[in-house]
Amino acid sequence: MTDHSDLHDKMDALIAIARRCFDRGLQTNAGGNLSVRLDARDAIVIKPSGVGFAECTRENLQVVGLDGTIATTGGGLKPSKDLDFHLDLYRIRDDINAIVHCHSPWATGYASAGVEIPCLTVQTIEKIGRMPLIPLSPNGGPQTEVEISPVFRDPSIRAAVLANHGTIGVGPTLMAAQYLAEIIEETAQIAYVRDTLIAARGRSAAELPRFGTAAGARAAAG
Repeated sequence: MTDHSDLHDKMDALIAIARRCFDRGLQTNAGGNLSVRLDARDAIVIKPSGVGFAECTRENLQVVGLDGTIATTGGGLKPSKDLDFHLDLYRIRDDINAIVHCHSPWATGYASAGVEIPCLTVQTIEKIGRMPLIPLSPNGGPQTEVEISPVFRDPSIRAAVLANHGTIGVGPTLMAAQYLAEIIEETAQIAYVRDTLIAARGRSAAELPRFGTAAGARAAAG
């Protein structure tokens, strides 16, 4: 029998991150989803469908094997409807141990306009590098593993924006994935302010940083 002695610790971590995401306004109502891989690496804990980030509890979180087998159905609920893309990302990327997907308003505004959020601060260049914009499915529906997984097969991709949908941050821990979700939203807001000010002054572009750290800039200068 697989040892899942870390189950309650991972559930508590997910509950805390879900609450943080809700409190910061990155996700309201019952949308979005987040998950974390158990140490045995054969299963995940994921938010149930129809339950808000602020309402996650040990009793309603779902445990699902990487093979798709639902191990527990807390409260008689079902796992998130985005379960398939979560499972696929864990299968294709050993370095991904947590996923935060939310419908944060500034980032989703960019996504709905079909505009890729630029990495325009030194922090986004250092922490993210690029946030690809993943289009809707060919039938115009929400993105699934068919559209999402090919993008994340590139090990350098840590975050992406889903057109007309929301954002994805991945990481070695839930907090790392949550930080990316927060940086994406912050950057979208900064980008909007920047572009508004540029347009108001009759300019068409602004210089972007090339490096995310001073050490990187010094190394490039030789």
